[in-house]
Amino acid sequence: MDIKKTALYSVHLELGAKMAPFAGYWMPIQYAGILQEHRCVRTQVGLFDVSHMGEFIVRGKNALDFLQKITINDVSKLQVNQVQYTAMCYENGGIVDDLLVYRFDDYYMMVVNAANVEKDWNWAKSHLLDDVVLQNQSDQFSLLALQGPFSRDLLQQATSLPLDDLAFYWSMSGVVADVPMIVSRTGYTGELGYELCFAPEHTEKIWHTLMAIGEPYKIEPIGLGARDTLRLEMKYCLYGNDIDATTHPLEAGLGWITKLDKPDFIGKAAILQAKNQGLTRKLVGFMVKGKAFPRHGYELYRGPQKIGFVTSGTFSPMLEKGIGMGYVESEFSNIGSTIEIDIRGKRESAEIVKTPFYQHK
Repeated sequence: MDIKKTALYSVHLELGAKMAPFAGYWMPIQYAGILQEHRCVRTQVGLFDVSHMGEFIVRGKNALDFLQKITINDVSKLQVNQVQYTAMCYENGGIVDDLLVYRFDDYYMMVVNAANVEKDWNWAKSHLLDDVVLQNQSDQFSLLALQGPFSRDLLQQATSLPLDDLAFYWSMSGVVADVPMIVSRTGYTGELGYELCFAPEHTEKIWHTLMAIGEPYKIEPIGLGARDTLRLEMKYCLYGNDIDATTHPLEAGLGWITKLDKPDFIGKAAILQAKNQGLTRKLVGFMVKGKAFPRHGYELYRGPQKIGFVTSGTFSPMLEKGIGMGYVESEFSNIGSTIEIDIRGKRESAEIVKTPFYQHK
């Protein structure tokens, strides 16, 4: 299979990025190093190339009904220019993907995970309603994420859009550095930040403009490695690790986006049944007491009893501790509970903690 390149491939190479195939694209994993890049986003500002993400355009008089059918959140509540975090589920309640839905004047846009573009496209197409036009425009967009405490000050120097008025999970259409684009107050880091969606031919110009304006703010390019540690400190789920076809939204802690009071949607009956029967397991956050850190797939124990498994784990650059997420049997999921992680045959003690792990001072 041919591996694709984003419009910034040569720029990443010039910056000395460590590149690797990810979701069918050559992507930068790190530049200066994950710890430095992570702390840069938490304390300054960083710029990510996330152009590997997928974008589907949904139009037509039944567009809303279609999105209501295939997603678990209530799309009817969206106002023009508002953004919604949601998910698509299979009939059995397992998760197809988590995604964002944007509402515009006369159409909607779905932003889906890069690794799931083909699967999501086939799933959405197979449930299409009459009078709905669905277009896969993933190759027609570049997506950059500008994240960190100085992101607003930096971006405001490149646009006349009133960024102070842009609330969390809302978007504006306008011009940044003479390029028309969608600017949304979204991101995967837990910091103040923006995602910029525009035509690929402008990508290098936008990248270099933001990096130049960002010099006084000590901006750095940020790779997918730090993107992963940043999202984990916030306990944001990663598809393929923390959620997948074998997990349903309630046990994954996504009940807040699962609107069981809206009209029927794919997976609703199964999710309702799971709710009524009581959850048998829950996705929890835990902090390792020693110096070790967990990895995906490690087993979790209470005494001799295996009670679950790690879905994501890392060394937290801000807390300087091993942190992780995992599914455990519900009776062992209370905050403050002690569990053990089997790390290469050795048991390490950990405590289930309140999340997000990292709290802004």
